[in-house]
Amino acid sequence: MKKIIPFLLFFAFSSTFAQKPKDILPARISVNLNQNWSFAKDPSKQVSSLNLKDLKWAVVHIPHTWNAFDVMDDVPGYYRGIGWYKKKLSLKPEWKNKKIYLYFEGANQETTVYLNGKKAGYHVDGYNAFRIPLENLKFDGSDEVAVKVDNSFNESIAPLTADFTFFGGIYRNVSLWVLQPVHFEDNLYASKGVYVHGDRVSKTGAEVVVNGNLINSSKTVKKLSIVTTFSDAAGKKIEEVKSSVTADLNQLISFKQPVIAVKQPNLWSPENPYLYQASTRLLEAETGKVLDEVKVSVGLRFFSFDAEKGFFLNGMPYKLIGASRHQDFEGMGNAVPSALQVKDITLLKGVGGNFLRVAHYPQDQAVLDACDRMGILTSVEIPIVNEITETEDFYRNSRNMQLEMIKQNYNHPSVIIWAYMNEVLLKMKFNNDPERKQKYLTNIATLAQSLEDLTRATDPTRYTMMANHGDINGYTKAGLTKIPMLIGWNLYQGWYGGKSEDFGPNLDKIHQLMPDKPILVTEYGADADPRIHAAEPIRFDKSLEYAMLYHQIYIKDILKRPFVAGAAVWNLSDFNSETREETMPHVNNKGLLTLSRKPKNTFYLYKANFQTKPFVKIGDGSWTLRGGLANTGANQSIQRLQVISNTDTVELWVNGKSLGKKNTVERLSNWEVAFKNGKNEIRAVSFVNGVKIEDRSTIEFQVIPKALANFKAINIVLGSQRQFIDEQKQEIWFPSQPYQPGSWGHNGGEAFKIKNSGRQSYGTDKNIRGTFNDPIYQTQLLGLESYQLDVPKGKYEVTLHFAELMGNGIQSVLPYNLDSLIAVSKDVPEQRIFDVYLNDKLVIKNINIAATYGIANSVQKKFECIVADDRGIKILFKSIKGKPVLNALQVKKIN
Repeated sequence: MKKIIPFLLFFAFSSTFAQKPKDILPARISVNLNQNWSFAKDPSKQVSSLNLKDLKWAVVHIPHTWNAFDVMDDVPGYYRGIGWYKKKLSLKPEWKNKKIYLYFEGANQETTVYLNGKKAGYHVDGYNAFRIPLENLKFDGSDEVAVKVDNSFNESIAPLTADFTFFGGIYRNVSLWVLQPVHFEDNLYASKGVYVHGDRVSKTGAEVVVNGNLINSSKTVKKLSIVTTFSDAAGKKIEEVKSSVTADLNQLISFKQPVIAVKQPNLWSPENPYLYQASTRLLEAETGKVLDEVKVSVGLRFFSFDAEKGFFLNGMPYKLIGASRHQDFEGMGNAVPSALQVKDITLLKGVGGNFLRVAHYPQDQAVLDACDRMGILTSVEIPIVNEITETEDFYRNSRNMQLEMIKQNYNHPSVIIWAYMNEVLLKMKFNNDPERKQKYLTNIATLAQSLEDLTRATDPTRYTMMANHGDINGYTKAGLTKIPMLIGWNLYQGWYGGKSEDFGPNLDKIHQLMPDKPILVTEYGADADPRIHAAEPIRFDKSLEYAMLYHQIYIKDILKRPFVAGAAVWNLSDFNSETREETMPHVNNKGLLTLSRKPKNTFYLYKANFQTKPFVKIGDGSWTLRGGLANTGANQSIQRLQVISNTDTVELWVNGKSLGKKNTVERLSNWEVAFKNGKNEIRAVSFVNGVKIEDRSTIEFQVIPKALANFKAINIVLGSQRQFIDEQKQEIWFPSQPYQPGSWGHNGGEAFKIKNSGRQSYGTDKNIRGTFNDPIYQTQLLGLESYQLDVPKGKYEVTLHFAELMGNGIQSVLPYNLDSLIAVSKDVPEQRIFDVYLNDKLVIKNINIAATYGIANSVQKKFECIVADDRGIKILFKSIKGKPVLNALQVKKIN
């Protein structure tokens, strides 16, 4: 079933004003207040606006969060409580008869504002903007605002739980609005009071409708004129319309301008993000004085979703391809300057994306402004994630969030979908009480229906959506799949459970079950720790190579199914999730970019599939420190090198020698390269219509010879088959191997694995405290007999790395596991006490890692030894009780 919505696109207001004489104030003034706030925490929650002097203050600048660093430490949890901000206001005398507001673009999550010690306003919600009127100002330099922000858990405010961090603070811009007593107004939802939408949009014409609200807070009745000038992108006027109104005192008045007709409109699209301009001015009827002015950039288009054929834009079939996005950045938390937020959209556009799921909450206006300018279609949602609270307070707050989101983001051409729930059945309550569980499900459906009705009534020009995890039967039985116009499915076959090859058939099953419902894949992804590589990747090894295999399958299955209207990778970039452990604790690594926005190989895979401009990329571009075991007589190491390209053929050059040309298959060509020890100069070259396209890389390669005659150093991880790169120390950690005479390796032992785990084949996801290099300690060999390295004579430093991986209660499913088939296993501690001998010398006696050092703590034991004969280094493990273990090993020749 196809529903066509004729639609005029429009985007964020930006106020500009005509040239005025110096003695006449602009109609609308905005003053940036980001600099030089005083900040203090209030962990006691006992401080009021009257005794702020008791706090310890520091100077900060907005955007600011108090959680930029504590979310990344090894101490569980982060500060969720109260923070106070205060600032003296510099007010001009000529503002005395104006309306003055504090405008907050975002503060998480309960905010109370005080002016000169008295409460001025309060706002609930951490992600929408809000404004607070400032009354009874003194204008003598002593006016001070104090802002109390609280990110404590509150069962009445969404989100209750989620796989992201609830950073606290005033983390977006703050400004002072100075307005005339008569001005455009939306007194409840912090928009600028003017809304634009289109009707009857087609390739041949469109009707532009401008409406909104105004208020007269002056002391007299006002006769007013409202003038809207509609212009093209070059500023040439197309049409001007006027209306008149008489405004009584303190009266909020709704207005609607005469319809503006546009012939042969230049339609907005990702390929042609053409923006008209609509300037709406509020004037005194008698004098013509401009009291207020709001400018809106306008995009004209029409679109529809069809359950069988997908998405249509301006009458043409159009596959939505892009990513979801979180707003935090490395070292900043969520207090990210607008310029960096816009860079994310530039990166998405550069990869060939045309769709952004703004998840799981409204974000900086700069993000949607950039989407409007660059041509990125978007979905925006409120943060009802995982679960709800069954109270009227929660319901009311949720409805207010939805209204604020729609009103504040109404004027954006990028927005085509309003969403309001994500995986709301993930943390199911009352599983042991069927009757109570059914009541809970009914309340979820009731809330969903109220949000659906509210959204359609407020903005009938866009579609509505919920995003669900893979429990198809659960959402269907709860009645949730029937409520929104679109259903988003968050699918992770091949990651949290099953195989990647299950993804396509699962899409077919969903379509068969609900053939009349348009669907999008709103999440899919696999963790990719940029430090981990695997020659033979497997599910949950966190390697970049497994992520490539995963995304290749998903891209292919999405593109060949017309009924899939669109898809959003989870996620555009890595993001903070304090409760996660895994190889990089507190970070969800599913991004195409790192937390600092460095591209991974998966980023270039999408670029090769969806960007039209020819390009060639050697691997992921950042794997320039590599290593491997010698496997040729020439002391070279043959390893696969991957070239990612959207061209037909690629020629590879290694150290000045051509390895010939290869056809690209599914945007990839793979080469077996004999790397030499040291620097390797790589070039990948392609020609498109006679134009040369190339990429260059210098790879520093460490060849580990089979025979250790010229041995210098080696770093070894035990119990896994993945390579780990420590870029800070420029160290390569190689997977261990069984010992062979004349070489090195382990004798005995088996890879540690959590029993009955449905996740990875080896190791654990525990956060290993005391290290940034968790993967070194997250695997180990159990029951190890000895480790032997046939090194030549000399003096060596040997470092043994341990961590107890068993114990600490339950080793359960991931915090936000999306596959219910994965087992939960009891993580029972095992007694292990053992001695360690280094070349027959007892160096560690009766070590009991768990008892001495605790669970999941990194332990290093460093020793020196002299090899004076041909026996090399032999480390012997002798059991006293249980099985000896070793996680990692470093051996370095020191003379």
